Order: sequence, then C-alpha cells, then structure tokens
Amino acid sequence: MSAPHAPLRLPANQPPQFYRGGDAIAELRGLSASASDFGPEDWVGSITTMYGQDTNGLTKLDDGRWLRDAVRADPTGWLGAKHVEAFSDSTGLLVKLLDAGQRLPVHFHPTDAFARKHFDSHFGKTEAWIVVGTYGDDPRVYPGFRETLSRKTIDEWVREQDTPSMLDALNSVPVTAGDTVYIPAGLPHAIGEGVFVVELQQPTDFSLTIEWRDFLDSPEKGHLGIGFDTALETLDTSGWDPDRLETIIRRTAGAEGSTVDLLADGSGEFFRADQLRPAGPLALDPSFAVLVVMDGAGTLRTEHGDELTLSRGETLVVPFAAGATELSGDVTIIRCRPPAPERRT
Repeated sequence: MSAPHAPLRLPANQPPQFYRGGDAIAELRGLSASASDFGPEDWVGSITTMYGQDTNGLTKLDDGRWLRDAVRADPTGWLGAKHVEAFSDSTGLLVKLLDAGQRLPVHFHPTDAFARKHFDSHFGKTEAWIVVGTYGDDPRVYPGFRETLSRKTIDEWVREQDTPSMLDALNSVPVTAGDTVYIPAGLPHAIGEGVFVVELQQPTDFSLTIEWRDFLDSPEKGHLGIGFDTALETLDTSGWDPDRLETIIRRTAGAEGSTVDLLADGSGEFFRADQLRPAGPLALDPSFAVLVVMDGAGTLRTEHGDELTLSRGETLVVPFAAGATELSGDVTIIRCRPPAPERRT
C-alpha cells in the first residue's frame, strides 16, 4: 500500500468543450476512440472547474475524492509550507493536454489585477504551450497583434465579428514538436488546427473570446457577463514584432540534457515546466508537480520507499510530501510545477 502522499496516477479528465479534437490525446494514452468520443482537453491534476460550473473540470482521485478537496484537507502535505504561505491552499496551477482538432477562436485572458476586480479571483490566466505534436498541412499558432491597434478598430471587429481582420492582425507562427510559446495575460491569441500541446495555466477558466460567432452560443459567453467594453480593458493591443515575439517563443527540440527548462524567461512568476530525460538516476527535489509521460518507460522512486513504473501516456500528480524523488529509465517526461513561492508576491 502506498504512503498517504505517494505520487498518484490520474485517469483522463476531459470535460465537454465547444470545439473539436481529442484523437491525439487518445493516441498518447493508448486508447482507441474518435475525437467525438473524447474531447480536445484533458485537465490534469485540476483543482479548477469550468467557468460557472460546480465540478466539471475537477480531477477525481481513485478514492473518490476531488483532488481539490484532498489538497484543502492537507495543503502543507500536498504543496509545502512555503507554497501555502504564498498561495494558501491553491496549487497555483492548471495543466491540460490540448488537441486542437480545429482552429480555436481569437481570445485572451485577464491579468491578476483585472481578475481580482471583475471575477473576485486571486488569479488571472497567464498560460504557456509546449507543443508535443502536430498534424495536418499547416500547424501554426497566432500569438499577439503584429502592429499596435486602436481600441476603436478592435471594437468594430468585435461588433461586426470580422474574423478575417482579427486573424490577419495576429502573428502567424508555424510550429513543430519542441516549440514552446509563453502567453502573458492580455495577449490575444489562437491555436491552429493540428497543434497538440501540454498547456500550463494559472488555475482559472477565464477566457474572453472576441471571435465568438460560430464557436459560442452568445456574445455573453464571450465576455463572461462583464460586457466587451469592460473586457477589452485587459486586452494587449500593442504590436509584437519578430524581435519581441522571440522573447516568448523557445525552440527546444534539439536541446540536450537530463533536465531542460522549456519556457521563456518571465514565465517563472506563474509556473515552471521542464523536460526530464534521465541519462542515469535523476534526483528531483520535493515539489508539487504534474507529470506527463511523453515517451518510453521508467521508474519513479520516493524517499519513503514508494516505487511507480511509468509508461507513455500516463499522467501523475506528485505531492510535496512525497519528498525527494528519483527518476530512472529510458523515458521522457514533461514536469509541470507552480511558481517557486519566492517568485510571487
């Protein structure tokens, strides 16, 4: 029997979404199903519900408890004392597997300050994408406006639902596995068809969708009830030229080493992600973490004597109280963690 805070394998957790996708998730997990049977997002180690819902989105543990409730019952054991001091009983993190079976709409997310004011939340929704696979003719992403735009222009596009103008105004960046894109709160963006990512986010579901027609039932779902006039106050309308864009994009496909930091500078205030590929036994410090096994097979051992075999497609949550761990084997893992407590004030 495992210790109370041993690492735990997690089942797929795919709440219903408004867009198509999911076959890449099924393939990674070794399941046979169509995209319509699964879903484009798998919320991994989630204490977050879909916006306005009671439980959809939450991770359920094998013992029947929501992970959210387990963490609240023992935040220090799950998260560590320093994390609890900084973030209370929130993990500070939401991880998703996201398989875009169609292009996502143009949208953006609120900053922390905006979320506190309008959504009574300590967290906004900064996010990052780790591209782990692509398919189709032209996989690409759309981060930020190419040139600075006036609020009047954007108001007109939203009112008219002028999708061609919205898309044309965004940067269009082809991607392949190993590319990572950091998306600060407020940055307009979309993910194109055929892009499969491990996505890190702050633990909220606040999406302000300016391209709502053909995706959402009503404009109210686009602005989450606060009105587009208010929502657009947190939109980054500044231009992101190629030099500026390079500050949020990394190309890590050829990176070597047992531990590779995957995300752009500046993202550490919100979350951390690294690729683990041990050349021999790899020691890992105590930390709350979500693990996604991308390839191969290996073993995770804890200082308390727990030992888990790992294989491609598995997802796990590791509590802080698991202590120091050791990873070995011919395995590739993406490790997702909240920010170090000292990185947030």
